[in-house]
Amino acid sequence: MDRRESLKSMLLGSMGAGLALQSCVTTTPPEVVEDKIWEYTYGRTPKEEEFDNKLLCEQFFEDDELKEIHNLANLILPPNEHGSIDDAKVVPFIEFMAKDVPEFQTKIKGGLMWLNIYCNAKYKTNFVNTPEAQQKEVLDMIAWPDPDAKEHPHEVQFFSLMRNLVMTGYFSSEVGIKELGYKGNTPNNWDGVPQDVLDDHGLAYDPEWLAKCVDPNTRGEIAQWDEEGNLIS
Repeated sequence: MDRRESLKSMLLGSMGAGLALQSCVTTTPPEVVEDKIWEYTYGRTPKEEEFDNKLLCEQFFEDDELKEIHNLANLILPPNEHGSIDDAKVVPFIEFMAKDVPEFQTKIKGGLMWLNIYCNAKYKTNFVNTPEAQQKEVLDMIAWPDPDAKEHPHEVQFFSLMRNLVMTGYFSSEVGIKELGYKGNTPNNWDGVPQDVLDDHGLAYDPEWLAKCVDPNTRGEIAQWDEEGNLIS
């Protein structure tokens, strides 16, 4: 099992994220705003909708922090043939969740700050501009910590939270659900118990009853009646 497959098991499940509404935008062209209006519709009470819209109109992370989250998310879940964190809009999801769950805010901002401080001290640059090999070395310290070690406890919690948010954001999206192979309720044709099974049990359907059943092969045909109301077909 590869790393991506093992990460799937950590899927938590949550709602998808949205984008800014027109009331939040002052300079964006109307046609662009139209594309950004809430993409997912689901059963919300007026109070819930008002709360969601309020959060969508706010920006919590600075632009450089969003860039760092994007970098980190790609390291946690690299793109493959199924999709990427950009396809799943993982970064907007994390931005939304940080506003929706305030206790995430200090952990995420503090963790992002620590990554930059550590990389500046060791590599003389911030996390985003650190070569990928060194980025992974830093993350390995907090992603796979020694259970007996007492170093970086808050950083370990930060990475665990980010990993969970990235996985939730991706695998609750359309591309993530397709990668999981989830089919949901898929219609099919069922024309009764197979004949060989009926024969094994010495059973059979009543021919008169069967004649009244719908043939799945013709279920799309429109019924026809004669002038006296008798069913023709």
